[in-house]
Amino acid sequence: MPQISLQNVTKRFGLVVAVDNFSLEIPDGSFTCFLGPSGCGKTTTLRMIAGLEEPTSGKIYMDDRLVFCAETAFSMKPKDRDVGLIFQSYALWPHMTVYENIAFGLEMEKMPSSQIDKRVKEIAEIMAIGNLLDRYPAELSGGQQQRVALARSLAPQPSVLLMDEPLSNLDAKLRVDMRTELKRIHSETKQTIIYVTHDQIEALSLGTQVVIMHEGKLQQVDEPMAMYKSPANLFVAEFVGSPRINMVPGEIAVRGDRFGVAARGLFFPLRRVEGLEPGRKVTLAVRPEDVFMLKAEPGIDLVFKIYSTLPTGADIYTTVHREGTFITVRQQDRAILPPDTEVGLDFADDSVLLFDSESGDALGRTSLDKGLPSERVVI
Repeated sequence: MPQISLQNVTKRFGLVVAVDNFSLEIPDGSFTCFLGPSGCGKTTTLRMIAGLEEPTSGKIYMDDRLVFCAETAFSMKPKDRDVGLIFQSYALWPHMTVYENIAFGLEMEKMPSSQIDKRVKEIAEIMAIGNLLDRYPAELSGGQQQRVALARSLAPQPSVLLMDEPLSNLDAKLRVDMRTELKRIHSETKQTIIYVTHDQIEALSLGTQVVIMHEGKLQQVDEPMAMYKSPANLFVAEFVGSPRINMVPGEIAVRGDRFGVAARGLFFPLRRVEGLEPGRKVTLAVRPEDVFMLKAEPGIDLVFKIYSTLPTGADIYTTVHREGTFITVRQQDRAILPPDTEVGLDFADDSVLLFDSESGDALGRTSLDKGLPSERVVI
């Protein structure tokens, strides 16, 4: 049974449709990440779940309780929805110690002092801030303040924890550290978390379920790696993944007895995909890690030239080009080749994604029909 259910939820601000006929089920105990560019409606959706915004139409259920219904004008107050909130601003009381900040919500619930003390120390231990309870927020680092804000929200044991880009104020190293902590905390507490972010690395690394939005509309709901490997449309394919997926617009063509995609004077021979006829406008897409550079030898269909190489430590990103088509290759422990060196290209089996160029919808997955020598030489 889903812990949260949004049914045909729409939110309008005047003539602007911020969230458009949005339906979603969020399982109990899941870490659900709302992912999308700025202005896509993810924070508005979070605020509607919290009760801070009222939908224009639709219904919202939490723990089988109806908390909002546009038809009957029923809206449960935010304080009665049993949610905890963490935002980009940590909103800690500066005149209170860490202990007092964590205890504040429990005191508002009239919990006995002995239980408050026990709960504060328990959650402080989980958050690894037990040695900071007597300090004030001004005496803490950004990461420590984030832990305190999280502890304060978790202390009352809310049914759902809502987080709106909570790590965006932290530097790159601290963001990585806090992602690790959030993942560990979720595995220990089994807390239902809804996490809003525009950072696809955060969504893929933290979420058990990723919800991707664009222009107020739901694009795809899936497990992180399933979404990465099998995007539902061009927007998802391009938005999820770093570096971005290689995309080559073209059309289905047949050259001799070979099926493939013709694009800008190039021909990408592919294993046939049922239902795709010559002339169909498509976009071929392949992830950089699924592209390999080969020694340019007779019999290799795709021969490109090195355009630039960007070493980043563990990975080397090489961009190759031909006929105005650029493809990025992600490699490890390979020689750096000078610009204009000719190389052949090969794609990993079953790594080529095809999308309809007009609708953007996924059409299928296939492999390169390799006209390769018997012994390919990867460089």
